[in-house]
Amino acid sequence: MTDPRDDGDGADPTADRASADADPPEDDGESTGVGSDPSNAPSRGTTGASEASETGDATTAETAPDSEEREPIAESVETPGEPRTLHSRVRITWMVGPLIGAVAAALAAGAGTWAFANEFLPGARMANAVGVGAVVFLLLALYGLARTLYLYRSWRYVVREESLYLTRGVFTKVQTVVPYVRVQHIDTRRSAFERALGLSRLVVYTAGSRGADVTIPGLTPERAEDLQSRLERLAIASEDEDAV
Repeated sequence: MTDPRDDGDGADPTADRASADADPPEDDGESTGVGSDPSNAPSRGTTGASEASETGDATTAETAPDSEEREPIAESVETPGEPRTLHSRVRITWMVGPLIGAVAAALAAGAGTWAFANEFLPGARMANAVGVGAVVFLLLALYGLARTLYLYRSWRYVVREESLYLTRGVFTKVQTVVPYVRVQHIDTRRSAFERALGLSRLVVYTAGSRGADVTIPGLTPERAEDLQSRLERLAIASEDEDAV
């Protein structure tokens, strides 16, 4: 009898299925779009990391702020709590007094040498007088210069929320706190010499302290006006809070 499973050619379908399972079709690379060489296949993780790196760099380049365009915080009096210094040209105004005093002392020392000390010093009278006067002038001028530099480095003022704070001094450190509630009025002043240098002063008058008014020198006119407006607003706000 003939086996119904026999298709007539004598082949065993069970053996054919087993042979098909044992020999899978070879991958010729056409279905995936890449060659059979694994080295030519792109790495998905590497590609993703590369794209993420490029995206991150672009984002950083777009959002990174330009530090050169930022202005120093200390230049704005609208930011309370920042210590601020004076303009460097204020050192010229501070040197005028010591230089005048040095010249006067040198002339006095030269005249005294000419009149009284010539017999105690060798050399001609004029040479002795000039030499003594020059030494006195140099010593006093150097002292005035050193004192001016140290005073400039020590000068600071701070616009606080409730008070104006100042610190300065060379041999004696002076710290002054001016509550805004005690401020009466604020003036800006400019002498002829200060106008020539492009500087201004701010004078803060306080209540109940005769002779203890506070002066901030070495300000540009724009900065003095800005600071004056700021302190006036803070003084008015303090009065309103104190009244409440």
